[in-house]
Amino acid sequence: MTTLQALVIGATQGLTELAPISSLGHGVILPALLGWGEVEKDPSYLPFMVSLHLGTTAALLLYFYREWIIILRSLVVLPGGRQTPELLTARKVFFLLVAGTIPAGLLGLLLEKKIRHLFSAPSLAALFLILNGLLLILAEWMRRKGRGPGGMVLESLGLRRAFSIGIFQAVALLPGISRSGITMVGGLWSGLDHEDAARFSFLLSTPIIGAAGVLEVPKLLHHGSPGALHLALVGGGMAFVMAWLTTFLLMRYFRNYESTRALVPFGVYCLLAGAFSLYLLH
Repeated sequence: MTTLQALVIGATQGLTELAPISSLGHGVILPALLGWGEVEKDPSYLPFMVSLHLGTTAALLLYFYREWIIILRSLVVLPGGRQTPELLTARKVFFLLVAGTIPAGLLGLLLEKKIRHLFSAPSLAALFLILNGLLLILAEWMRRKGRGPGGMVLESLGLRRAFSIGIFQAVALLPGISRSGITMVGGLWSGLDHEDAARFSFLLSTPIIGAAGVLEVPKLLHHGSPGALHLALVGGGMAFVMAWLTTFLLMRYFRNYESTRALVPFGVYCLLAGAFSLYLLH
């Protein structure tokens, strides 16, 4: 892998990890479309891709750092300390995150390698990208038809619903299924509005993405060349910049464009990108 390739892949990962269009799907398809097949076959490629998540995690922590500080403060109970409504609410959000992290965490530890190696072919990733687009459009169609609860704020979400959203997140182990997109679909179907569904999705993905990146760094050092760590740092730095910018723009978008069509443009993109990729790959 060259430095230019690391920058391009890092930028793509940063843009697509948090947008509901699947970073892993793009990471599998892009090298095939650009003729970088030798890069994708390298045993250090998958660890390199996952290590880019450290840059994404840093961007999420930076963007939501105030909320994470309050959540951590809510877990420290000092004798005689005053529990403000803000801290009580933050503690509830923490337990919602724990409930939502369990399904993806367990399945990731048990099945991630098998699933990703089984479905890592570019053509299959393109098919799953099309499926991702259909799910995004279906979620908005169901909201427009008034099916299911709506208008719920995150703090009123129950643990059972948070756990079910975590099951949605686990589906993102399939390349082409967006972690943020499928988690937002679960959030919308659980009654959250777009902004809170996006907020919960980003908060929920932070520990999962960060843990995946940390676990892959030793594999990168083991399988990679002496320059593998340098390329991971270059790609991770680019992923950090693009992920922070993407988070900023998406949160503004979902805050200011609360409608039953907010996910439709992303769904249409996934349909077109997946179909175009299939055409080129064949």
